[in-house]
Amino acid sequence: MAGRFQEVSVIQELFSLEDRVALVTGAAQGMGRAMALAFADAGTDLLIADINAEGLNATANDIAALGRRALPVDCDVTSIEQIRAMFAQLDQEFGRIDVLGNVAGPGVMAAPEDIDLGLMADVVLGLTVARFCCCQEAGRRMLAAGGGSIINICSIGGVSALGRGNFPYSVGMGGVAQMTRELSAEWSGRGLRVNAILPAQVINPSLAQRIKADDQLEAQFLSGIPIGRLGQPQDIAGLAVFLASEASAWITGALIPFDGGNLALNAGGTPGPSA
Repeated sequence: MAGRFQEVSVIQELFSLEDRVALVTGAAQGMGRAMALAFADAGTDLLIADINAEGLNATANDIAALGRRALPVDCDVTSIEQIRAMFAQLDQEFGRIDVLGNVAGPGVMAAPEDIDLGLMADVVLGLTVARFCCCQEAGRRMLAAGGGSIINICSIGGVSALGRGNFPYSVGMGGVAQMTRELSAEWSGRGLRVNAILPAQVINPSLAQRIKADDQLEAQFLSGIPIGRLGQPQDIAGLAVFLASEASAWITGALIPFDGGNLALNAGGTPGPSA
């Protein structure tokens, strides 16, 4: 019996984020909020960033209720200058970073034959270059400290084609996928792991509005999701803590589907009946 309790203790220690510092972007709602709360519940203090002040403050209050410190920062993560200013605040307030949850980024839909090249450049800047800026700023600090974990939110659209006007978004996310692999190759030997989560359709206010406006859209999404439901933001909590913690100590450069089986389903396949 004593051995069994000892094993439980080891597992709890593996997943613990006690006394670490995390930075999570897009923390006002959706997957960013769920990730931030999961990290706090596992023991971290956090700098949380968003442009939605009301939602960000609500997340900060919920983190405080878990007994952890939360510093909310108004930051547009498509702006390199604001990203660098955010990391300067991190240095001043916490003096370290152990985990980066690189969540927020713009979503723009346009047909490839019509999209303005300036808008295309803005999407790639916001999704890929700005996300790399967060990785670079966090990476410099983590490498100097001897290690850490970076978690990039990518998309199934970064490794497969979605169609339906997702061209600019998918191209930008394709950059995030390859950036994750390359940073892992560059940094993992120095203790810094870099992984990506690839969501399919996870409910957020924008997606909910699109579904409400098109009564065929949800059924179209579900036709490619064998598990039979759309994702919920809180579904990311366990995976995020796993990738942030020592439980994933030998996992790096991974692009992990978070998609209810979407990428596993052949394009000509048919999901089985839902429960």
